[in-house]
Parts: sequence; structure tokens; C-alpha cells
Amino acid sequence: MERHILLTLAFDGTRYHGFQVQKNALTVCEVLQDAMQKTLGERPDVKGCSRTDAGVHASGFCLSFFTESHIPLQRLPLALNDSLPPDIRVLAAREVPENFHARYDAHSKEYRYRIRTGSIDSPFDAPYTWRVNGKPDGEKMQRAADACLGAHDFRSFMSRGSGAGEDTVRRVDFFQVEKEENVLTITIRADGYLYNMVRILVGTLVEIGMGRLPEDSMGRILKARDRGAAGPTAPAKGLCLTKVFYKTFFETG
Repeated sequence: MERHILLTLAFDGTRYHGFQVQKNALTVCEVLQDAMQKTLGERPDVKGCSRTDAGVHASGFCLSFFTESHIPLQRLPLALNDSLPPDIRVLAAREVPENFHARYDAHSKEYRYRIRTGSIDSPFDAPYTWRVNGKPDGEKMQRAADACLGAHDFRSFMSRGSGAGEDTVRRVDFFQVEKEENVLTITIRADGYLYNMVRILVGTLVEIGMGRLPEDSMGRILKARDRGAAGPTAPAKGLCLTKVFYKTFFETG
């Protein structure tokens, strides 16, 4: 009997060109499907909760697939992990309804971005943080982030040349800037994201925190609906997908 399974993954995205399979680049999905072929004896079609950019990490990525394998759910993560490289790990498996979709049934997704401030990187987190040479004002950044809460047109925070004709209104439910010693952690939860939206938001917040943009810039940038009005795109390595919230019965991460 065929089952519909939802997996929760954690992966270090450093050496991968995102999640979605590509013809000429190594991706998380391709490596996972290789492991499925070896473990399940089949190569199922996989529906991911997000594409993710090259170099982006995840601690709570979700995907679903149909399988005829009878491996018990509690054993499936360990069985797949035996065939996966150490930078990808299956954390959990659960059975979901036949009509469930890992992307379209998501109510919202949460991302975390980490910034190290100062002139020296840490050897322990350099692959997972963006080092900013200076001391951005976290309180200014938080006030600017607050201006993004609710439903807005985020076209100014979408990379040029992407999403032609796309509805660019998104709802941000949570946007927090936390400072601990030399690390700023930015957490955002929204009902959806435009291409590079989080990274452009982060780059803009840093410009505001460093005083290179006025503290009240965010409202003007949103109204401009023009990528040129916003700040730079922050590097991919500081970004991590941490949670997916589903409409029906659970959250992950």
C-alpha cells in the first residue's frame, strides 16, 4: 500500500545550489533522491516546501513524497541517513493525507539570518554568518523591521528580473532583531517570500543600522516598489530556513 510521507530535513547548504534539482549543479534534492533510490529501491518524485537559494541552510526544511516502501516511520530517518552525506540529515518522518502538499499547504515559513559584527570572523560560525565590519544599531534595525509587519507589496525586496507578473504582496507576521555580544540574529515569519526577499530585507536593515540609510526609510522603500530603492542583498550563507507552519495540523522545526 502506497504511503504519503513528510520528511523534515536539516542541511548545510554550503556546497549545494539550493534544494530543487538542476541539470548542471549539485542540489540537496538530487542527493536525497540518490539516498532514497538506495534505501527504498525507488526514486520518488519529491515536493519541497521551498526552492532555497544556493548556499542557504535549513534546520527545518519539509518535503513530501509517495512510496510503497514498508520501512516503519520511526526507522526511516536513520535508514536514509545511512545513505546521506553528513551535511544532510533527515530529522523526522510522518505520514500525511494523500492530498497534502509540502509547499501549498504551508501557512507560513520562518527564516533566521545571523550577522557577526566587528572586524574578525569566528572560525566556528564563519560558514553560517555574514560578518559586517562595524556595529549596526540593533534598535534602529528593529524599528525598521516593525514597519514591515502586516501585508505589504514587497516588490522593492525582490531581485530584478524575477517573478514577472507575480503578485508581490506578502504578509509578515513576525520580524525580530536580537543582539547577543557580537552576533545579531534576525528572525522573520511570513506567509510567503519573493526571490531573495529575506536577504534584501537583511541588507537593507544593516544599511539602516549602520546609518547609511535613514531610520524611517522602510516605509518609503516599500512604497517605491523598485529594487533600486532597497539595500544590498545579504550573502546566502547567513540564511537558514528554521520552521514551516502548516494550515492543517502541525508545525515543523
